[in-house]
Amino acid sequence: MTFSPAARIALRVLMGLGLGVIYVPLLVVLVNSVNADKTFGWPPSGFTGRWWAQALDNEGARQAVLTSVKAGLGATAIALVLGTMAAFAVSRYRFFGRETVSLVVILPIALPGIVTGIALSNAFQVVLKPLGIGLGLFTVIVGHATFCVVTIYNNVLARLRRTGTSLEEASADLGADTFQTFRYVTLPALRSAFLAGGLLSFALSFDEIIVTTFTAGPGATTLPIWIFNNLFRPNQAPVVNVLAAALIVLSIVPIYIAQRISSGARNVV
Repeated sequence: MTFSPAARIALRVLMGLGLGVIYVPLLVVLVNSVNADKTFGWPPSGFTGRWWAQALDNEGARQAVLTSVKAGLGATAIALVLGTMAAFAVSRYRFFGRETVSLVVILPIALPGIVTGIALSNAFQVVLKPLGIGLGLFTVIVGHATFCVVTIYNNVLARLRRTGTSLEEASADLGADTFQTFRYVTLPALRSAFLAGGLLSFALSFDEIIVTTFTAGPGATTLPIWIFNNLFRPNQAPVVNVLAAALIVLSIVPIYIAQRISSGARNVV
């Protein structure tokens, strides 16, 4: 399709406006994290790093970051196992209800977060509470894993479909058993898919707030929950801005790395 020069200019302007709406507020947060003015007047009267030092000294903020890291790593580990198993089942086998299984795996990330949160909260109250297990870090990890599975599943399934089974069949013909074929053929082909999906899963878990609100107990305050609880406290405003800036960076970096890994793997294949 060919566009006239005026149409191309209009499209570029619209794209610039769209990107501005998305990224200018993020840039403001980043600038305010080093804004010397505690009221965050604009333009900044100066720049300072004392808010970052204050955030590092905040015990509640440090614990929130640690909790988010634990939740992200736990959810990613569960998602890697379940997502990979589901991808292998759908890609390598033909059985009744295969498409339904694929839909069920993908559905959690398409549902509104509040729906998933309420459903998980009710399930935990019915199933876990009678066993003496209350809401806490474990329930947060399980809740995050429900949608993190999707990123692993999609990455691994796409890689399995691109690579096919010819290399595995050749390995078997040469005398390798199932374990050797998986170790030396299948696993290396999937390594970048695991890494890209794992980074995306961790990023999704790290900044999740809606599902966390319904599945976290008093002792499982993640970073997004801590930011939300302290958002309207004037004394905590500088720390909130610093943590929001850190959250932006910590969310962008894994996604960027995952995108680069996926692009490199496509070029290799």
